[in-house]
Amino acid sequence: MTPNDRDDGGKRIKSVQRAFDVIRAIQGAGNVRIADLADGLEMPRSTAHVYLKTLESEGFVTHDDAGYRLSLRFLQTGVIARHQYTIYSTAKSEVDKLAEATGEVANLGIEENGRRVILYQSEGSDAVYDNALTGEHSKMHLTALGKVLLAYQPSKYIDDIVDRHGLPAATENSITEFEELLQEFRTIELQGYALEDEERRKGIRSIATPIIANGALLGALSLSGPKERLREQRIAEELLPELRNTTNIIEVKHTYD
Repeated sequence: MTPNDRDDGGKRIKSVQRAFDVIRAIQGAGNVRIADLADGLEMPRSTAHVYLKTLESEGFVTHDDAGYRLSLRFLQTGVIARHQYTIYSTAKSEVDKLAEATGEVANLGIEENGRRVILYQSEGSDAVYDNALTGEHSKMHLTALGKVLLAYQPSKYIDDIVDRHGLPAATENSITEFEELLQEFRTIELQGYALEDEERRKGIRSIATPIIANGALLGALSLSGPKERLREQRIAEELLPELRNTTNIIEVKHTYD
């Protein structure tokens, strides 16, 4: 390793960082050709070719006539990473039951590195796909899962995450002011659940409850769907009771299994 390959006071290796730039570029495009990758990342074509061939030799990239794409090796890596969270194995079957009972999309979420991550997702019979994939990372303040996960954190932790990631808007309904977010957290703590009202995507609503066992916040559970189906009356009379019941079952299973 040469001195020029280090950055940030020696704490980052630029070539490794560049390799992940390549991975993210392929992820965004689906398939890429060497010339397009080089142009997009402003690097020589020969360098782009070396990165792609190195990733291919390690099994993380494959290619055909359409270009280079990410291999299913990432799927294996993701599955291994997900099983490191005991809440996944505890909650998976209950998330499936919740989706079946309500007909909507049920999500199990956690916080990782200051972002909301969907650890598992199950779709009910009437579910409308809202473009949130399993494994998706998003800003905490934009989703019901993220807000409920953040609301139960210490003030300093909240400050650190907001300082690091900011409060950018995804829609006109997104919370972009810190004081408004803190007021939202106070409401969440009082009512015990979070509501997402077209804050991440227009037309989509979500409700979420925290999963807390032995005093520890393990994750959160949510239901999401079209706003016209997730109306206030249905949330209060049907969805929230189902969500709370499932959350309670998961908490008990995690405590005593």
